[in-house]
Amino acid sequence: MFEKLVEIRKNSYSPYTKFPVSAIVVTKDGREFIGTNVEDASTRAGACAERTAIFSAISGGVKKGEFKEIHVLASQDETPGTPCFVCRQMLSEIFPVEAKVYCYSNTGKVKEFTIKELCPYPFEEFTEEDVK
Repeated sequence: MFEKLVEIRKNSYSPYTKFPVSAIVVTKDGREFIGTNVEDASTRAGACAERTAIFSAISGGVKKGEFKEIHVLASQDETPGTPCFVCRQMLSEIFPVEAKVYCYSNTGKVKEFTIKELCPYPFEEFTEEDVK
């Protein structure tokens, strides 16, 4: 998967941050949807690679409950980068809590998380038990 992420990352449009990111969403039936970060001068109107891949999957007909895992290359060194908190919220809404998030370094090292580990307290997920 790392080699695919490296190739996809070449399509990133990141002239402002100079920090290209790529992502691959994998569905339970094995389909793959790709994404890269796309920036613009206002920065907030751009999109992260993770959400771009998710949007591509949803546009391709994938429904909540059909997502299996996501692979992310958001690094420029030997430390794997993780999704931003905007992406984490999207992941927590679309993926099951046990879904895997594979975060790669620029050299191919990988760190594995579950959605629950990256997003222990997503919006609207508190129960009365949680709040005392």
